[in-house]
Amino acid sequence: MLEHFPENVFLVPVKALRDEGTSYHYMKPSRFIDINATALSAIEAALKEHGLAYTEVTTWSTDGFYRETKAKIAYRKTEGCSVVEMECAALAACAQLRGAVLGELLFTADTLADIDAYSERNWGVDSYECALKLCFEAVKRL
Repeated sequence: MLEHFPENVFLVPVKALRDEGTSYHYMKPSRFIDINATALSAIEAALKEHGLAYTEVTTWSTDGFYRETKAKIAYRKTEGCSVVEMECAALAACAQLRGAVLGELLFTADTLADIDAYSERNWGVDSYECALKLCFEAVKRL
């Protein structure tokens, strides 16, 4: 997490900043990639059906996790990124090329929100089962 979110909160990426290499093999260069609207609707409907709160976010996809410096984290936040992960942009680009529907449901686990003190917290273990069930429900809606 780049912003302060409590642990075990659901987040729905609506676009991803492309700071990894894979997505550039599947689509033309651009700074961001939008997440499929059909997938977003299905994911958000599953969350709403269960009365679960969520936040739509822009995510920073990077495979250079040892390069998450204080300056780079601050810069990504100015670009609107609330979270960081490794695969959203790559998977979205591949799905778009292949005509597949792809979305992601994230939940909070470790955090970089306090730049001076990384916290692994409990790795979001209380969210795994619920997130998996929500994803199955979202897929059934497609």
